[in-house]
This record gives sequence, structure tokens and C-alpha cells, in this order.
Amino acid sequence: MTGALPLAGLKVLDLTRARAGPVAVRQLADWGADVLMIEVPGGADDMLGSRESGDFQNLHRNKRSLALNLKSKVGREILLKLACDADVLVENYRPDVKQRLGIGYDDLSALNPRLVYASISGFGQTGPYALRPGVDQIAQGLGGLMSVTGQPGEGPMRTGIAVTDVSAGLLCAIGVLTALYERVQTGKGRWVRTSLLQAAVTMLDFQAARWLVDGVVPGQEGNHHPSVAPMGLFETRDGHVNLAAAGQDLFGKFALLVQRPDWLQDARFASSAQRFAHREELRAEVNAALSQRTSGEWVELCNAAGIPCGPVHAINEMFADPQVRHLQLTQAVRSEAYGELELVKPGIDFADAEFAPRRAAPAAGEHTDEVLRGLGYEAGQIEALRENGVI
Repeated sequence: MTGALPLAGLKVLDLTRARAGPVAVRQLADWGADVLMIEVPGGADDMLGSRESGDFQNLHRNKRSLALNLKSKVGREILLKLACDADVLVENYRPDVKQRLGIGYDDLSALNPRLVYASISGFGQTGPYALRPGVDQIAQGLGGLMSVTGQPGEGPMRTGIAVTDVSAGLLCAIGVLTALYERVQTGKGRWVRTSLLQAAVTMLDFQAARWLVDGVVPGQEGNHHPSVAPMGLFETRDGHVNLAAAGQDLFGKFALLVQRPDWLQDARFASSAQRFAHREELRAEVNAALSQRTSGEWVELCNAAGIPCGPVHAINEMFADPQVRHLQLTQAVRSEAYGELELVKPGIDFADAEFAPRRAAPAAGEHTDEVLRGLGYEAGQIEALRENGVI
């Protein structure tokens, strides 16, 4: 990329831990913002394991680190000084904690009306569950996601990723960027709020609409689409493929491709509604037809015929896939402490820009002295702060 990254010059204070908050701030860091992590002295985040873990390195790349005890009067004063010059602050404390520390939105916006203050919580800033501790799996269950995930009759199932954490982080980043755009017009910041519960309900999308609009309580459909057929995971000679042959045109092409033109005359499969009503019988017949060839053969044949079909990769197989490699979705960064690390890049492209990991996650408090010198503290003062446990 030529020139500065899109968010270069934007100053962000990161008071987050665990996953949802760091995901939000990582977007801003990857796009060029100057992100300063505010960590407790020692830099412990027991939700992510060791600092050298891939998880920690992935979440906290492209950031600087300031070790600061916000429970101390002087530590709070230092944060307030930083907030006066910041564009964005992101936090994911339980809602009452920031008020108790005196660093809530009202406190900081009074000092800096241009500040965009973003909060991620488990269940919202107010309401009967606001003060409950919240983590991804709890939100998945409360938010309905587990009720539509997994095989029918086998009980609720969590998704294979921390979906409410990640989606809450992305929603937060979108909210921050929206508030920054509004600030261009008004000169004032906003309090941006989201939660794991809000993210879960948002991610339900059409499953929520099935209840709200159609009055249908969605259930589990396992690896198959909840309202159309055939669309899902099917067996081949040597494994499985994902296949989407729903709709009259695609189903007709697929029937001819697998040499089952009789399906087109079968009343059970005559329409989308009929195919879904008889989906178990249709799945059995599709599995039998696909068992004649390998997964790789069906992927090639179906796509050549315009029928969506793809392999089911393990993570290592996915990173070896030629299309994934072509998109260059990973980037190597150098860590002084841990050597060379390969990290996933953001899943967004600009035509003439590349958003990528540029540096590894910082050591705990790596930039403390640098930041304090920038605020006017001298070497003796910094040492005194360290001796008193402020930094």
C-alpha cells in the first residue's frame, strides 16, 4: 500500500480483556490506529492463557502496552490525561466497574466531548442481567444460538467458534466507525454499546425472523439447511461434501448430473416445498448417488455445472487450499520474544491497500515509559510510580 493506513492518526485507548473487546480494537489497530493497551501491572489476562500463546498474539497485534493500576488515584489521573487527547476508548468491564473506578462515559466525555466511548458487556449496560458475568457460551445459550445448532434430538450444541465474542467485537468496531463519521458532522463523540447477548440475537438473522414474522420456532437441523433441500452435508465415496442444489433450476441440473432424471418426475421432489417435506428420503437418495465418486470429483463436476459444492476442510487443509493461499490471508510478523509468527489478516480488501499484522503483540507494559514521557513525566517520577505500584 502507498501512503498511510486509513485510520492512521487515530488514537485509541484499549481497556479490554478476554476476547470480544480485543477483537473490536484489533480491527482499528489493523486499519492503522495507534492503539494503546491499558493493562494491569504484570499484564495478566487469565482468559487467554500465556502471553506467548497464538491466541494472545493474534488478538493484540499492532498495539502498544501501558501497565497502569486504575485502582490507584494516580493511575486514574494518568488515564484521564490520556483520554483528553484520545479519539476512541473501548472497554468491556462489567457495567458497574467503570462507574466505581470513575472512568465511565459521563466522566470522560466531560473532559473530552469528542471522545467515542465504546462498551461491550455480557448482557447490556442496564436491565435485570446487566451485572451478571458474561462469556460466549452463556450468551450462545441465552441468545438462542445453541437451540438451532447441532443434530436433531441430540440436545443443544455450541458453535465451534466464540461466535458471540467475535460478532460483538465486529459490531462494536462498526459502531465506533459510525460514531467517528458522525463526529465529523457534529464535533461530538458518542457512547457506543453492544453486548454478547445483542450479538447472539443479531446473528440469528433469518432464524429470528422465522419466529417473529412466521411464528415458527426453529429447531436443530444439524448439517442441513433449516428450510430448503437438498442443501447441506452429504456423503461421498471417500468423505463428505457441502452441496447446495436447492431451487428448481439447480435441483434439475443436479438430478441430471448424478444421472437421476427420475427425480424430476417424482411427486415427492416436484417443488421446493415437497423436497423439504420429504427431505429425509431425498437426503438418503442424494447420499447414494454421491457415493459413486470421490469428494474431489464431485466438487469439480458440480461447480462446472454451476451447482455450489465444496470440500469440508480441517483447519490445516483449509490453509493449504489453493484459493485460500491465493487470497494471502495470513501474514508473518516478527516478535522479539517469540520469533516469527504467522497470523490471519483481516478479511477485508481495499483495491490499493492491505490491512495486515505489522507487529506482534507487545510485552506487558512495553511502552509504559514512552507513554509517560509523552505526558511530561520525568525519569525520576516514572521510577517513583513504578515503586508505588501505579505502573
